[in-house]
Amino acid sequence: MAEYHVLSPLPGTFYRKPSPDADNYANAGDRVQAGAVIGLVEVMKQFSELTSDQGGRVLAFHAEDGDPVEPGQLLAVIETDV
Repeated sequence: MAEYHVLSPLPGTFYRKPSPDADNYANAGDRVQAGAVIGLVEVMKQFSELTSDQGGRVLAFHAEDGDPVEPGQLLAVIETDV
């Protein structure tokens, strides 16, 4: 199995859920499909969805809900199905 790294495309604030009272998009151990939303990056009230380009199992998140992030920063690692 290979690992796929989800990186932040821009600077901002990382969110693991769509709203404060909602569940996380995904958690470590969850299986995700290619194209699944796993988080959001917010910049000046504009929210960009972060998706997994590969399907597989989420091994870990490297940023928590509300953490500031920089472009290229590792946010999550997914063990791919391929």
